[in-house]
Amino acid sequence: MEIQYLKTLQDNPIKYGKTMNFPIQGISLSEISQLEQKYNNGNPFPKALKELLFLAGKDCYVLDTGRNETPEELQQYVRKKLSKDNLSINKPFYAIDVYNALDQCLVVFFDEGDDPYVYEVFYDYESYGDEVQFIDKIGKTLSKFIESRVKDTKMGLNPF
Repeated sequence: MEIQYLKTLQDNPIKYGKTMNFPIQGISLSEISQLEQKYNNGNPFPKALKELLFLAGKDCYVLDTGRNETPEELQQYVRKKLSKDNLSINKPFYAIDVYNALDQCLVVFFDEGDDPYVYEVFYDYESYGDEVQFIDKIGKTLSKFIESRVKDTKMGLNPF
């Protein structure tokens, strides 16, 4: 697959730590196709999301998937968590990250072009008061979001 949007991640496939390294691990195009079938009615994912999955769909040092070992488990976890909290997202989405004691996740929507924006989803948003919405646009496209986290990691900062 030709990488157009996530060249920074492609060019930085390993996070070097003091004692160990953390290489990204992608998934196959056939696995991506299966995810498209299930979560986007067989329609292609946005190009930047496909690149992310191809490069680092199984493991990415700038994204946290919690205890979920596969992209499918991550999708099931997020949807189960939403359902448990009586929340729903009314358009097709793909979860790329869970964090903050697993009470939030990051998602992209499929109807925003080839490089969609990243959104925070707060499962327990009411406990944050009026300043937090259930779904909040981060203000960066997927490629810029990943690029900024790779940059932070290269500077020795925690990307989260």
